[in-house]
Parts: sequence; structure tokens; C-alpha cells
Amino acid sequence: MSRSKIVAIITGFISIVLAIAYLLIVQILDFRGEMKPAPISEVEQPVSMVTQSSTSS
Repeated sequence: MSRSKIVAIITGFISIVLAIAYLLIVQILDFRGEMKPAPISEVEQPVSMVTQSSTSS
């Protein structure tokens, strides 16, 4: 077998392994159930303070 043919076979094998791993990860994540957003009450709201300064002339 020529070197280019061996490289093509190895590359194809790696591609198939990555594709199967990706499908397994997606299935595992999908199996966990519906993704629900975090409750609003438990999320810290940023506090913004506006200050005004007046200058006397």
C-alpha cells in the first residue's frame, strides 16, 4: 500500500470515530431531559446606582 492510501484510511477512521463520539455525546445530553431556564428569583440582579452632582457657580 502506498503512503497516501494509508493516510487516507487513518484519516477516514479518525473521522468516523469522531462522528460516533459526537453522536453519543448528543444522545447523552438529550437524554438528560428538557433544559429549563434558571428561576428569575435566584439570579442576582445587577444593581446600578446613578449619582448626580451639581456644581454651584
